[in-house]
Amino acid sequence: MLFSLRELVQWLGFTTFEIFLHLLALLVFSVLLALHMDGLAPGLSWWNVFVTFFAVDGLSTFVSLCLFQDGEKRLAVLHLFWVLTVLSLKFVFEMLLCQKLVEQTRELWFGQITSPVFILLQLHLIRAFQVN
Repeated sequence: MLFSLRELVQWLGFTTFEIFLHLLALLVFSVLLALHMDGLAPGLSWWNVFVTFFAVDGLSTFVSLCLFQDGEKRLAVLHLFWVLTVLSLKFVFEMLLCQKLVEQTRELWFGQITSPVFILLQLHLIRAFQVN
């Protein structure tokens, strides 16, 4: 079963434009990841591959701040709190994963790296129950 756009906006807590930005970043990330893994771009580091996600997180935060200035304040504050929580957990996961891929350290376990993802999944589960 596929979700409609209205259901995705309610469930994820992002605006339609933010969802479009994240999908576009996923497309660019996939291309950069394929180039890096095949060795077709030798100067491409892991930080350069993940830069699309970092940029979209910043743009999404900016869009949320712009929404905060317009419209109803209470809904804007709730939206801003939700987006900042989700984006900060996503950012921590991306930074830890990128650090693990670059440095190949034994100090970072994959359980530590994926812990923000599990927290994010639990938050989305709670939000899904609140929406329905």
